[in-house]
Amino acid sequence: MTLPGADGAPNPYRVAAIQFEPTLFSKAANLEALLRLAEEAAAGGARLIVTPEMATTAYCWATREEIASDVEPVPGPTTERFAEIAARHDCWIVVGLAEVDAETGVYYNSAVLIGPEGPAGLYRKTHAYISEPKWAKDGDLGLPVFETPLGRIALTICMDACYPETARVPALAGADVICFPTNWLSEKSPSPSWMVRAAENGVYVIAANRYGLERGVQFSGGSAVIDPDGSVQSVLDAGDGIVWGWLDPARVRDKRPVPGSPEDLLADRRPDAYGAMTLNTYLWNPQAFHGLYGIRPLPEERSSRVAVVQFAPASGDVSGNLERITREVASLSGIDLAVFPELTVTGQVTDREMAERVAESIPGSSTERLCEIAGSSGTYLVIGMIERDAGSERLYNSAVLIGPQGVVGTYRKLHLAGEDRCWATPGDLGLPTFDIPPGRVGMLIGYDALFPEAARSLALDAADIIACPSLLSWPPVLAYGETAIPMPRFVDAGPTEEHYHLWRERERENNAHVLFANGAAPWMGWSGCFAAVLEDEPRRESFVRGDGAGTATLEIDTQGVTRTKDLVRMRIPIWYDALQAPPETAARIARERGARAEAWLTPVGVTVISGVG
Repeated sequence: MTLPGADGAPNPYRVAAIQFEPTLFSKAANLEALLRLAEEAAAGGARLIVTPEMATTAYCWATREEIASDVEPVPGPTTERFAEIAARHDCWIVVGLAEVDAETGVYYNSAVLIGPEGPAGLYRKTHAYISEPKWAKDGDLGLPVFETPLGRIALTICMDACYPETARVPALAGADVICFPTNWLSEKSPSPSWMVRAAENGVYVIAANRYGLERGVQFSGGSAVIDPDGSVQSVLDAGDGIVWGWLDPARVRDKRPVPGSPEDLLADRRPDAYGAMTLNTYLWNPQAFHGLYGIRPLPEERSSRVAVVQFAPASGDVSGNLERITREVASLSGIDLAVFPELTVTGQVTDREMAERVAESIPGSSTERLCEIAGSSGTYLVIGMIERDAGSERLYNSAVLIGPQGVVGTYRKLHLAGEDRCWATPGDLGLPTFDIPPGRVGMLIGYDALFPEAARSLALDAADIIACPSLLSWPPVLAYGETAIPMPRFVDAGPTEEHYHLWRERERENNAHVLFANGAAPWMGWSGCFAAVLEDEPRRESFVRGDGAGTATLEIDTQGVTRTKDLVRMRIPIWYDALQAPPETAARIARERGARAEAWLTPVGVTVISGVG
């Protein structure tokens, strides 16, 4: 079907996320309390209401037998009660519950979209957290998007937000909002993972979390309505209650990350380079798999010292910038790998004529000088420059990896920002990785990092390190205040200046060290080194705070999570076809793969437009 544009979008409307603490073995009492909150939200004018994950039953079930008396079919008694509220107030409610398939007897962690005429759509959680395999099967309905009078509504649940694929596929199908029942834990909330799913897709996220302690598990509260730029519109830290917000479908259908900019978060994707998105490259022992047939075994595991250098490269001043690089490298002591900003050699250029004057081939005079710097310091360097393609008129925004023995490899920027388009050709080398002593290295440049498929492709090719030379002023680093939730010791529960940092999320979701070297003012700065850590470990990271010049260093290790990539291993790529489909077919594929979800709809004028490619 042809989806309406912004001119055909529904009017803005009020939304609500319900925060609620259910109790194990108390389903009837949980349901009555939840119904009261839903009634209050509907009476307050909310047209779309979201409840937490497993809201009627609580969460920490130990066995299938233990939860057996609390599961129910859809439609069923619980959906009937919420349907009464939806009919009375002409609203839509997303309810998280434990579902049993009446035909098979299989249990699922599910969310139901209920409209004024009853259940209108069902989602079964795709990516299970550690407790759910004790009783529930992974979801088998894909990632549906439902066309309703309020617009296009997608559902995901809790750990799904750790995987950019689960938000990207619904976004390709045109989702306006992701309704997100969750039982989040292990970090201060609203989680940056929720915020990045909104920002990278330009969608609203309505996150309904629980709080409280259950069987030793501390849940984090922080239910929120999150805007399409990733900022928090409204939030509730702790306690039962309602988070109110507004949703404007017309706003979300404009995918420009900054109003008036030429960039588009979906149209600028490069699926021709995303061929790894459906591959399960971590099903087998990583050392055996990535070294299969003796081809490209992983570098030996080791510790290394890394650095990111933040300054503002001078526009058009190649000799001055090379001198600055020389001084910066000389000031580094014991650093194995240093990453510099985008276009470090040339500075940013404003037109094709200027770009032509400073462009060079690789190898060339500038890379020869950089090889001398690397050789004398014993440091590997990632440096940005304008590359002239030998034998053609094409210019590329490139990053070169240089070591003591010379040029190791080149990456050409795939996703061009507006300032690149007057002179640069989109990259044609794909998303390569290169092996050096500190580990397997992939490179992204600036705007590339806004596309989760790019970093994911490097991780699937076993990147230990993702180096990101950048000149960016968006997305901003966002602060957040103190939480009253008694968080685990490894979580900073107090005010944090860098609660949301996009490049930390790329580290977390890809189990890879991320080195983000941004420009100093006039760019936003905030360069950082992010070491890959497990969920229950303290963060290991260092920053150049703010937009001044400076250097951040960190020790990283390729033993452990960067090699096992535990989170990457749990991807469910059977649902990801649309991510690597050509642009002209991606939206259609994302919509058409929802045939099974469609079977759960009642005839209420709702159409399934996505199930996942």
